[in-house]
Amino acid sequence: MALRIVFFGSPQFAVPSLEALANHARVSVDLVVTQPDRRAGRGRDLVAPPVKVAADASGIPIWQPDSLRTEEARERLRTTHADLFVVVAYGELFQRAVLAIPTHGCLNVHPSLLPRYRGSAPIQTAILNGDRETGVSIIQMVRRLDAGPIVAQRQIALDGTETGGSLSDTLAKLAGQMLPDVVLGWTAGRIEPRPQDDERATVTRELTKAGGEIDWQDEAGAIERQVRAYQPWPTSWTMLGGKRVVIDRAELDRREFRLPFGTVISEDRAVLVTCGTGSLRLLEVRPEGKRAMPARDWLRGLHGPDAPRFESAKGKSGEPG
Repeated sequence: MALRIVFFGSPQFAVPSLEALANHARVSVDLVVTQPDRRAGRGRDLVAPPVKVAADASGIPIWQPDSLRTEEARERLRTTHADLFVVVAYGELFQRAVLAIPTHGCLNVHPSLLPRYRGSAPIQTAILNGDRETGVSIIQMVRRLDAGPIVAQRQIALDGTETGGSLSDTLAKLAGQMLPDVVLGWTAGRIEPRPQDDERATVTRELTKAGGEIDWQDEAGAIERQVRAYQPWPTSWTMLGGKRVVIDRAELDRREFRLPFGTVISEDRAVLVTCGTGSLRLLEVRPEGKRAMPARDWLRGLHGPDAPRFESAKGKSGEPG
């Protein structure tokens, strides 16, 4: 008899996991639970979560409750008679009453090497910190956020070119590769979970659009990592003449210029911005209200005798030390 699973997930990151389980001969995904459709874009049209689109394409029943905290929601889950709940970026912390419903409990996929980087932004945080490795952890869910015993874990090396988007895609595929064997081994009693070391735990900060503002007083390497980590969301941005400029792609340049932080200069056919230490080479920018363009084209379109100077997230750009 196939293993009966209820799958919980919403964003694109969860789709490879859903597809891996749905296509496995020994697994039956009987229900997909995902967040309600949300309004998005300039037209504020209703947009379905990517997991809903994938489930619909596979003919899997879909349920989009506003919350799992009601008795009606819990009763709906009980009627599935599930062997296991699998959760991949669903977006709601489960209550104990929900965790107790399936015969073999609940497994959660988390894109970090737990206990490092619990919370909502582990992928971006690994890039921000310049880590040389990260990975996927599959844990037994408990009431505390990302704190359950580790059921399986696999790591990958980072080469320093990853963006938030590309690393998310890589880890999503890795999770999909891991899940079928893990859920079958877990429910058969062949896997012994190991507790997390809470003393080594770190928790990530939630990403916000405002948090993407660049502070040009930071060292150039940190800003370059921020640009990569926050692509495609929440993006890294700065202000010039009261308008926002998104920095979509950039490279580290170690040259020093005795100019105020945030000064934009043209040097050796490159567009550079002075930072607290070193400088940042701009490759692609997105001026407010316009499409992405090469940084040199953007700079040529600016007018004025003086070098442009970006504002800093901590106020006015400082003078060099």
